Amino acid sequence: MRTTAFTALCLLLAAGCGREGRTIRIATQSPLSGAQAVIGNGIRNGADLALQQNSGPLARMGFTVKLAPFDDLGDPDTGVANAVAMVADPSVLGVVGHYNSGVQIPSAEEYHAAHLCNLSPANTNPKVTDRGFPEINRIVGRDDVLGAVAAQFASSRGVRSAYVLHDLSAYGEGIAGYFRNEAATQGVKLAGFKGTDETTDFGAVLSPILAARPDCIFFGGYFDQAALLFRQARQRGYTGMCLSDGGFDSPEAARIGTAALLQGAGTFFSAVSGPAAAYPGAGAFSTDYRARFGEDPQPYSAQAYDCAAVLLQAVENASRNAGGRMPTREEVGKAVRALQNFHGITGSIAFNRRGDLVMAKYFIIQVTSADPGKWAANRIDQTFDIAPPN
Repeated sequence: MRTTAFTALCLLLAAGCGREGRTIRIATQSPLSGAQAVIGNGIRNGADLALQQNSGPLARMGFTVKLAPFDDLGDPDTGVANAVAMVADPSVLGVVGHYNSGVQIPSAEEYHAAHLCNLSPANTNPKVTDRGFPEINRIVGRDDVLGAVAAQFASSRGVRSAYVLHDLSAYGEGIAGYFRNEAATQGVKLAGFKGTDETTDFGAVLSPILAARPDCIFFGGYFDQAALLFRQARQRGYTGMCLSDGGFDSPEAARIGTAALLQGAGTFFSAVSGPAAAYPGAGAFSTDYRARFGEDPQPYSAQAYDCAAVLLQAVENASRNAGGRMPTREEVGKAVRALQNFHGITGSIAFNRRGDLVMAKYFIIQVTSADPGKWAANRIDQTFDIAPPN
């Protein structure tokens, strides 16, 4: 009896080990706490929904798929520490993230060293893909295009002078520079270019801007600073255009900026992500997202869904090519790049040799309500499909 019990225990343990050996984890990295948590949790939730809805083929192949969410706090050091933990877990075969380019860029060094595939739903800094890492991809556009789109839009609306600010982050400073360069090409006079880490009282920042009387204030960075800056500018009598970038895209911008965002010449932002309603394939996604999480999708939730869905398809393809075994990370990365015209909810997805989309969407969006609950109903002023620079 003792032998039989021992044999049964061994079989049970072996079965458990076998199941764990067939466990695949898709990790996410985004700010799940802090000022950017609304967007970061939306990224995690989008990936979570994708795993719920797209893991069937892998389950039928005998795999168990799990989500491994990490809170990067919007902080580079935390992101890198999380990346080190991810690569140490052999069951992690892909990463969806980040929100901040300044966090993604150093974290990607760890992913690259471990051949761990990273699909970004939100990072737009050119360096994300220009390093040529075969594991690193994004399903949104690039700042060098996005900044130019914003400057072209401003010029088309009669802006002849602009004061350019940024938040000193890799993302904010980068896109501010691209806006400045294209604005010069468009004949828009630069009234000033400055970085600031101010987060509460922008009086000293605004004094030279208001004295220069520019037609437009452009802020490169994130909503928590930009919305407050714009509100204080309106409170001090500024009536020109307020313009920002994809980092402004959060319902929290409406809560912070209040009705001031609707005053003067209006508030606009250029973005690589439109509301879910902007994508023909996203109607069911929005319904399913609300049913699962009790709220509307956030900016980049749909993109995170597509990132996770692409990773699952790549893992399936790599496993089938390997005779059904657990694929290696390198095999998954190659399978991602091999995908052609993957039908995502945000459109057709295919990557070039750098990991950029072959064709990316860009939007100019006008803030039309001070109600955070109506953020997804902001008006899409213009939409563009633009290939990445050579």
